[in-house]
Amino acid sequence: MISTFQRIEKKYLINQKTYDTLLQKLKEQITPDSYFKSTICNVYFDTNHNDLIVRSLDKPVYKEKLRLRSYGIPNMDSIVFLEIKKKYKSIVNKRRIQLKLKDFYKYKNNNPKTQIEKEIDYFFKIYDVKPALYLAYDRLAYIGVNDSSLRITFDNNIRSRRFDLNLEKGDFGNKLLSDDTYLMEIKINNTYPLWLVRILSDLKIYPTSFSKYGKIYEKERNEVNV
Repeated sequence: MISTFQRIEKKYLINQKTYDTLLQKLKEQITPDSYFKSTICNVYFDTNHNDLIVRSLDKPVYKEKLRLRSYGIPNMDSIVFLEIKKKYKSIVNKRRIQLKLKDFYKYKNNNPKTQIEKEIDYFFKIYDVKPALYLAYDRLAYIGVNDSSLRITFDNNIRSRRFDLNLEKGDFGNKLLSDDTYLMEIKINNTYPLWLVRILSDLKIYPTSFSKYGKIYEKERNEVNV
């Protein structure tokens, strides 16, 4: 199966108190998604010199990344998603294919057939990437009651590792943030509804630039330089 998504995405860092208050104010406007609670596991690909994440941290107008994603810890017969995520300014375009994990390990030996497969194949070749980082987090996901294109997610317990870079190895790793910190993402096809703008303003919740992979890379680099 092949999927494409294009939408506006913004991120916000909030503490436990703000999170609790925000959910109370949102309760009439959002409802749990069909995949409300999940653990999202990713393997990010990069070059030997981390060129992709270094470029991303420079905040270019356009950037892209490649990752392999599963929902929960997969086995070889589980469905995973191999996806390119492209961002131009605040517009995110995600293009992905769905396959079994065992087929991913044979993927680069296959001849690409669809347009997205060709784009992924080109990404592997032009950047010469390999698995670089395992990253997992626990997510709660909501959608708008009156607008299903509105999606609000809360990520917690972000953890990562630089070894055992296989999804089937488990979701353990080093924590990035404290337990009472949440990364909220708001995703929508068009502009924010007025009620959401008012709630964010009332609670003084402002967007921030936050890349999970980027923050992990910066943290590792700072630890080396200490």
